[in-house]
Amino acid sequence: MSRSTKLFETYKLGPITLANRLVMAPLTRNRAVPGTFVPGALAADYYAQRASAGLLVTEASQISQQGQGYQDTPGIYSKDQIAGWRKVTDKVHARGGKIFIQLWHVGRISHVDLQANRAAPVAPSAIRAKGKTFVNGGFADVSEPRALELAEIPGIIDDFKRATKNALEAGFDGVEIHGANGYLLDQFARDGANKRTDAYGGSIENRARLMLEVAKAVASEAGSDRTGIRISPVTPANDLSDSNPQALFDHIVDGLSALKLVYLHVVEGATGGPRDIAPFDYASLRKRFSGAYVANNGYDFDLATKVLDTNAADLIAFGKPFISNPDLVERLKQGAALNDWDKNTFYGGGAKGYTDYPTLAAEPAE
Repeated sequence: MSRSTKLFETYKLGPITLANRLVMAPLTRNRAVPGTFVPGALAADYYAQRASAGLLVTEASQISQQGQGYQDTPGIYSKDQIAGWRKVTDKVHARGGKIFIQLWHVGRISHVDLQANRAAPVAPSAIRAKGKTFVNGGFADVSEPRALELAEIPGIIDDFKRATKNALEAGFDGVEIHGANGYLLDQFARDGANKRTDAYGGSIENRARLMLEVAKAVASEAGSDRTGIRISPVTPANDLSDSNPQALFDHIVDGLSALKLVYLHVVEGATGGPRDIAPFDYASLRKRFSGAYVANNGYDFDLATKVLDTNAADLIAFGKPFISNPDLVERLKQGAALNDWDKNTFYGGGAKGYTDYPTLAAEPAE
């Protein structure tokens, strides 16, 4: 019996209409072709299997080799990568789905073995994160970063803009900027990682500058109505912190709203962890932002229904449940049991734990 809830209603997101209010959150799977970082042949199947989501957001994809932080993650900076992603978008669109790509620069969360000529990763300041990355088939400490020179920052912005152009060429319906989880834009924003004394450091206005400049550049290429952004105001992911996250992210969201971005994707609490890790008024962000609010982190059917019914969000992002349930939308509609995921196959590998999870239609009747 089908359950009736706002979760399954259509939603107008800028120029596109979503079939429902479920978003498949970006999920790193480390299955791109080694060396070229082109989405593999299985990637098109993986995303097409999940095309019943109102919106798919791809795994984070680096805007340049410098932006890569983990082994075998896909890029969106070469012709071959564009062609690989085109196979994904074509197959998703053939199933009636809508898909955005998440644009990524990891900053200091990288390793010299992933950088050209084993160069140091870049960061707002030369502060090494207490964290791990996945490289050479296992987890290793991240490398010591170097601080970006002021003259290099326009090049980072240009890389985001070029990646956006490439994404549109690859057939994506839009792009999501990765401003969350302790990666480069988040590193610049938060004072735990940013100790600069120039125009990109010090005050909240200065630390927020790069995220807002990137958002402006990306929106100028894709259109603001096809540009979203993901933030995570209080997550400690990748050894990041800030002394006043409420003031910082209120300011950032005011700036993003002025750019008329189509959605704000918010990780509420610790990424993949407790929602109540630190006090924060997410309703303040909801009120400040003119576009759609996408709520993320620890949502199930009941919480998603409650949040939509109280108008605290417009769309709900689900992460790991989409890994093991390609037909998550139908399972939630029917109140059917969900497949358990296999953590051992999250990162790297082939079809196992990637494209072989069963759907309700494929399961034998009891």
